[in-house]
Amino acid sequence: MAVLTGGERHPWLLLVRGPGPAAREPLFVALYKPGSRILAAQEAVVSKFHLMRLLVACAAGLLIAPAFAVEETPDANAGQTEPRAVIEMYTSQGCSDCPAADALLKRYLDQKNIVGLTLPVDYWDYLGWKDTLAGVRNSERQRDYAERFGTGTVYTPQAIVNGAVEVLGSSRSEIERAISATETALSGSRVPVHFWHYGNSVIIEAGSAPNDADPKEATIWLAVVQRRVDVEVKGGENKGKTLTYYNVVRELTPVGVWNGRPTTIRLARADIMRPETEDLVVLIQESKSGPIIGAARLGD
Repeated sequence: MAVLTGGERHPWLLLVRGPGPAAREPLFVALYKPGSRILAAQEAVVSKFHLMRLLVACAAGLLIAPAFAVEETPDANAGQTEPRAVIEMYTSQGCSDCPAADALLKRYLDQKNIVGLTLPVDYWDYLGWKDTLAGVRNSERQRDYAERFGTGTVYTPQAIVNGAVEVLGSSRSEIERAISATETALSGSRVPVHFWHYGNSVIIEAGSAPNDADPKEATIWLAVVQRRVDVEVKGGENKGKTLTYYNVVRELTPVGVWNGRPTTIRLARADIMRPETEDLVVLIQESKSGPIIGAARLGD
């Protein structure tokens, strides 16, 4: 993002220019006291003609703080680090081997450079307990992976690492090897992703493909996540246990397409958040079940 000021003549003027087509870029205009906090800000989409009118108005002193919506916005790039890996954990409340994998995922979530997601599946419901968090889309996504990997079957607990390798979800050593292997294999195709909120919106910004990469069309997924869920299981293989799940995906929705060029997506926060959800994660994935080449958590 480019940050421009009014210089010595207009030190109270701050322009923050974001990415977008050259003639119509999102532009954040702010009034601020030099050396202090932003007093007021407004977002506008402007052409070069409208920008000139805006600058003339500022120079004439026609813009004053009450005309702006008060909003302090952090730098979209501040503090964001590229994750080493995305771990998708396919699990079930009806699977006696799964609690160990769920606990292992929590250990990875404590590492800031790992994005971990829990995707409960429904195909074990017939064993005596209907999984209260399972979604048919999670099961379908896991089957898509099985078809691409050529394994022909799905199981729990299963960890998919960076959309590229499947391993036993309860095996730390297998997950570590998968992280190392996929981190190396995908290093030349990683796409920088920044994800932040501004007012009542969330903004996803995906960068361009690396210079020497041959980009493939990729899906931009938005995961709506509940950070922790405790479930008392009253039937099936885990009967009598209280199981804890972390970063449970309540909804995974395609919100755009990346084709190698910088892409910006703006979404209304109220349209995507659910009452029980607390976090959002973005994934950039080749096709719909290929390697994950970019990821970010909201505000990281």
